[in-house]
Amino acid sequence: MLVESNLKSRAMMRTRKGIKNKVYLIGKRLLDLIISFILLLFAMPALLFISYWVYKREGAPILHKQQQMGKHHQPFIMWSFRTLTNTSQMIRSLPPYPVPASWEEGVSDNFTIIPNQQQTITQTGQTLRKYHIDKLPQLFNVLKGEMSLVGPEAETPEVTMYYNDDQMKRLAVRPGVIGYAQLKNKYNDQHDEKIIHDLYYIKHGTFKLDLKIMMHTIKKQLPQRRRD
Repeated sequence: MLVESNLKSRAMMRTRKGIKNKVYLIGKRLLDLIISFILLLFAMPALLFISYWVYKREGAPILHKQQQMGKHHQPFIMWSFRTLTNTSQMIRSLPPYPVPASWEEGVSDNFTIIPNQQQTITQTGQTLRKYHIDKLPQLFNVLKGEMSLVGPEAETPEVTMYYNDDQMKRLAVRPGVIGYAQLKNKYNDQHDEKIIHDLYYIKHGTFKLDLKIMMHTIKKQLPQRRRD
């Protein structure tokens, strides 16, 4: 009887956890729609001004598009304001060639994306990146359901095709404009730690954690008071 009671208790806990997770995912998507729509509505004058500014100073194209891997390994085009100079030929080095044998067990923990040496950040791009407003067009990706306001950083298809089972769990949710790993300052030069933080977020994601990430991200963008 005690064993049967324990089994029923565990089953009920799993059911409650499943329902709680489902409510969170539905609510998260609803908030993504509402917040991204409101932000786009209020940011439209800024979007138009930045578009004009980029075109006048740097020329076309105004927007940069890049294929990224989304939820359930579905590719999508992620948009942002162009911050790099144009080149006559785009050179890609993802994954490293020849592909190391170690990648058969997943993307290397020490993997780092090397920027295209033929491209440099434009003067306008420096300002856009400094205040992270180059990501504003990604709100359209959120509205379309390709991204979320909060989630793991989007990854290129060339890298995700070498993911192992644990790394593949990053693709169980929509990529985010901001995320837990970025909040912890774990970027592409710390691939192993980035994966750890992304998987932690996916497992422990809640409205409270999402709000915390948003608040900390906003706080980081505010001017810091000088200390005497």
